[in-house]
Amino acid sequence: MGEIMVVRHGETEWSAAGRHTSTTDLELTPQGEADARALTRVLANRPFVAVLSSPRRRALRTAELAGLTVTEVDQDAVEWDYGDYEGRTTADIRTEAPDWDLWRDGGPGGETPDQVTVRLDRFLAKLRPMLALGDVAVVTHGHAARALAARWVEQPVAFGAHLTLGTATLSVLGHEHETPSLRMWNAPPA
Repeated sequence: MGEIMVVRHGETEWSAAGRHTSTTDLELTPQGEADARALTRVLANRPFVAVLSSPRRRALRTAELAGLTVTEVDQDAVEWDYGDYEGRTTADIRTEAPDWDLWRDGGPGGETPDQVTVRLDRFLAKLRPMLALGDVAVVTHGHAARALAARWVEQPVAFGAHLTLGTATLSVLGHEHETPSLRMWNAPPA
């Protein structure tokens, strides 16, 4: 059984500032590009039966710089839709909604945790048959990757709140015997 290599995109201006970035299609910063290139040290010799990416430029550029050939762009790999909170920091949001929690509340005008669950469960159902053929790479975003890992280990998306994930990092979703497991998490390029 193959593994899912989860690649979080490199740094953008907004990710560096802690701003929630979903539908806004930003480029990588120079540091984000350098960090994405550094991923080639780990990814260069690893064969993948498929490489799926979010359609956002930051994910596609990360894949390119990391030496991955994207075989499919998949809308289900996009970041959590923050709706009205797009571009804002958590601290800023909490000035008007002090108890707000993305993992519990979602974003007004965006996705709810239940909607993210349905989307990522559909995405995992698509990936599972590919794993019979080998490893799969997924180039995605911070909250989406954390929620994906939560669903992989059969937890609610809110479990993702406990999984810190930096930009341009690698994580591996695999199995311990037949049980889905987090085999590696939030690893910077070697």
